[in-house]
Amino acid sequence: MGILRTLHAWAGAFLALVLVALGLSGSLLVLRDPWVKLTVPEARAGIAPTPQALGAAMESIEAQAPGELRSVVFGGPHLGVHRLYFADRQLGYGAADGRVLARFAPETRIEGWVFELHHRLLAGETGETIVGAAGIAGAVLVLTGAIVWLPAWRSFGARVWPRTVTKRADLVGAHRNLGVVTAVPVFVLCLTGGAISFHEATQALMAPGVEAPKPPKAGVGEVDWPRALAAAQGAFPDAVIRTAAPPARPGAPLAVRLKQPGEWHPNGRTVVYVDPVDERVIGAVDAQALAPGMRAFNSFYPLHAGAVGGLAYETVVFLSGLALAMLGGFGLWSFLLKQARGRRRAAAAQAAE
Repeated sequence: MGILRTLHAWAGAFLALVLVALGLSGSLLVLRDPWVKLTVPEARAGIAPTPQALGAAMESIEAQAPGELRSVVFGGPHLGVHRLYFADRQLGYGAADGRVLARFAPETRIEGWVFELHHRLLAGETGETIVGAAGIAGAVLVLTGAIVWLPAWRSFGARVWPRTVTKRADLVGAHRNLGVVTAVPVFVLCLTGGAISFHEATQALMAPGVEAPKPPKAGVGEVDWPRALAAAQGAFPDAVIRTAAPPARPGAPLAVRLKQPGEWHPNGRTVVYVDPVDERVIGAVDAQALAPGMRAFNSFYPLHAGAVGGLAYETVVFLSGLALAMLGGFGLWSFLLKQARGRRRAAAAQAAE
């Protein structure tokens, strides 16, 4: 048990700063839509997600940025703007009628900066790998912390904030109590975050032998977006259109994602491929018919982002992100106090010789 306790302390100290950043930024991302509504007036209204309205918006957006649009996440009854993704990594917001309201580099708006911090630590692909590793390590820390705590379960108390930050015993007590209270949601957030970062490996592990379907070949033509979205809607009449992407290259289809009843992912994982020549459906991926492992994997993002369960679960995710940051902060500070005390004792012993 002593070795496990030591490993938990050292690993937590190395990970603490990353976990603090991930916990705080994750909590802020729960508030992203309210922030957009506060800063973009058009977002406060709702959008009717009909193929005609969304198709007209797509045509307007493409006309304002010809050849630059990569994909659009459509607004809906609860958010009155479309999220735009351009080929040059820029983001944007579009009004219900397709007017481009803003176009910006991710780091120049606070919500984009927080997103990049949480997903990539502002360090691109390298940062994304670090985030994934930190998520998996954070889940392991929760498990080892629970094992370390079990023999001393009687020491559990209700205080989750230390009386003072100068006494290591107070910090350790607050770290222990907070960790016990939030163990399950923090474990879920860390594990799902790591799994999402390493999505290819996770999918191979959860659905071995299942290959992702490849988009079918299509013709080359000018897209009639209202007709294309209507065709996609017709393939799944009960679903809601959530995203659309123009053909990635000549000969590729346009892709429309829909959310069927029962899907947790906010943008759905059901995909319809449409030929841009005649707006004919030429392929589809029914998220409800996927292998069980893939359906389970598709639940990770909504669990991680608080996108399922309404306001109650959003609150749990928000508070759990803060708890993760506090656990990292308390753990690191108590570790540093212990190291400082050890150095003082060593110096005193050396002076007494």
